[in-house]
Amino acid sequence: MNTANSSRMSVSAPGENTRRRSQENPGACIGAAVDAFRGAYVRRAQSVLRGALIALASLGLAGCGTHRTASSTTPVAPETVGALTADATELGATSFTTAARATTLGGPLGGLDAGSLARFEAGRDEFMDEDDVEEGLGPVFNEASCVTCHTGPVGGTNGRVETRFGRMVGGRFDPMESEGGSLLQDHAIGEIGAGAGVFTYAPESVPTEANVRAGRITTPLFGLGLVDAVPDGTFLTLARLEAFRTPWARGTPNMVTEVATGATRVGRFGWKAQVPTLQQFSGDAYVNEMGVTNPDFPNENCPQGDCTKLAFNPFPTLNNDGEAVEQFFDFMTLLGPPPRAEHSYHGQAGAQVFERIGCASCHTPSLVTGPSPVAALSHKVFFPFSDFLLHDMGALGDGIVQGQAGPRDMRTAPLWGLSSRSAYLHDGRAKSIQDAITAHGGQAAAARAGYYRLGPGSRAQLLAFLRSL
Repeated sequence: MNTANSSRMSVSAPGENTRRRSQENPGACIGAAVDAFRGAYVRRAQSVLRGALIALASLGLAGCGTHRTASSTTPVAPETVGALTADATELGATSFTTAARATTLGGPLGGLDAGSLARFEAGRDEFMDEDDVEEGLGPVFNEASCVTCHTGPVGGTNGRVETRFGRMVGGRFDPMESEGGSLLQDHAIGEIGAGAGVFTYAPESVPTEANVRAGRITTPLFGLGLVDAVPDGTFLTLARLEAFRTPWARGTPNMVTEVATGATRVGRFGWKAQVPTLQQFSGDAYVNEMGVTNPDFPNENCPQGDCTKLAFNPFPTLNNDGEAVEQFFDFMTLLGPPPRAEHSYHGQAGAQVFERIGCASCHTPSLVTGPSPVAALSHKVFFPFSDFLLHDMGALGDGIVQGQAGPRDMRTAPLWGLSSRSAYLHDGRAKSIQDAITAHGGQAAAARAGYYRLGPGSRAQLLAFLRSL
């Protein structure tokens, strides 16, 4: 019996936009870099946050806890949250930390050496390559190439919707693995010669017994090498700070298994933060989206959960030795963050509105990478506008359980590159940024209420800021 793969089913964990820094001053300090992107974020927050860290330590709040546990801390009004959001200095930046550099949307990270640029180009070629049955495609799959979903431009998203399903019984989620869940593969390789006859592989369908069905659009890949380079400890620190300062909107890390090592890691990729590393994301995508098995994911998906159908698989051996997966990993690692538009007056004012109504309590403006063998990724500040933690989103949750992410939990979606998209939220239901804001619920209800209280001018400023990301 083949085992299902991590993105297909629920797996329980075991017990910037960045403007180029001045060529005249390549050693510009983090304060100057951050000021260029976030205006007053650091100046306003540093003194408050350092004091809060001391208070946090004195209270002995060393654990992450869970966002479902009520805190006895009196909630701070959402309008004051701008003084409480984490800044880069608390998350590892020093006076020598510089900002990661963008080039063009869909282009490589700025500052790469010739060797890294060659790896990026080779990775992009593999990313755009279309697999066929002889290369291990299928027998069930979603698309034959990565670029089919991640385009507009290359590395982005065209809003392609995939389907997850399952069954909620007595308050417990069943991913229906025996019937092909939780990820549905909506393509198949069709007719295959089987001895003297023919066997037909058909696309999967949602079983009639399923009472949970969710759509998920493909996520943009811009800047993910920076996210991958953030130490796990940074996300754990961020979770503790949120629990202390904004307990009504505290985030929780999704602790998941790193397939290659068996270690428990902080998930950060995928709508449920169900994947901990880009390497795993790459292998997972090959087997679950294209049906191409590889060293980290050597088992085929059983069509509609019926593993007997694999007896007719035209390519039953390991489909890929890992080279293609590694090239895809290189492409994602070295893909630059989204360039950001110059701030207009409205955009600068909108950044303050963004903080004031509480958006920044989850959409953390800046993070800092740890050491990396790629100099352009090592000890860099970048601006994803996400804490990459799970938050209870109320009715906006998709009903699917993955790892420690419950039915109502979703990872904070990064806002960088927002201007390149035409559909928003996990299922693409929102066709405008305003629609996405007003659909927020659960822990984001206070920020949504803050948006409703804004006058027309402040709303326009906030939307101008978001469109600049």
